[in-house]
Amino acid sequence: MKKMLIALLGVTACLSASSVLAAQTADDKKWIAQCIKDNKDEGAKAEVVQKYCECMNDKMDDNETRSISQWEKANPAAMKECEQKSGWK
Repeated sequence: MKKMLIALLGVTACLSASSVLAAQTADDKKWIAQCIKDNKDEGAKAEVVQKYCECMNDKMDDNETRSISQWEKANPAAMKECEQKSGWK
């Protein structure tokens, strides 16, 4: 009986983590899409902008309420690092 309870708790934990991850992924996609839109006319290739926005999104806290474009202005070191990682020139 204890083994079944432990297994059930394990399955429940996995499903909960999976749904949280899916929600974060959907939220991340929304933020990245907005960042790409905000930077589309900045002169970089689309794949460079995508990498830049993904990098910036990864640096942000999951509870951040500002857009990537707003957040980057307050975090110039992160912006510079993501520019380098993405190949933005």
